[in-house]
Amino acid sequence: MNKVTIIIDGMMCSMCEAHINDTIRKIYPKAKKVASSHNKGETTFLLDGEPDGEIIKKAVADTGYEFKGIKTEPFVKKGFFKR
Repeated sequence: MNKVTIIIDGMMCSMCEAHINDTIRKIYPKAKKVASSHNKGETTFLLDGEPDGEIIKKAVADTGYEFKGIKTEPFVKKGFFKR
């Protein structure tokens, strides 16, 4: 499982976050823990396999926001008592 972080410019409020979250869920229905932050300008989610950056870029642009980049890293689940 991979943790995907998308850098997005133009999100200004919680409704913007909701639009992006819905967009990611439409592209990747099996994505888990989809979360956006307009303060950080990013969206994160968990995905089995590799994301397609071009599909994400087009979907973000179609919603009216600016795609700035994507980062994928292996997701390591942390235990309850680990830090």
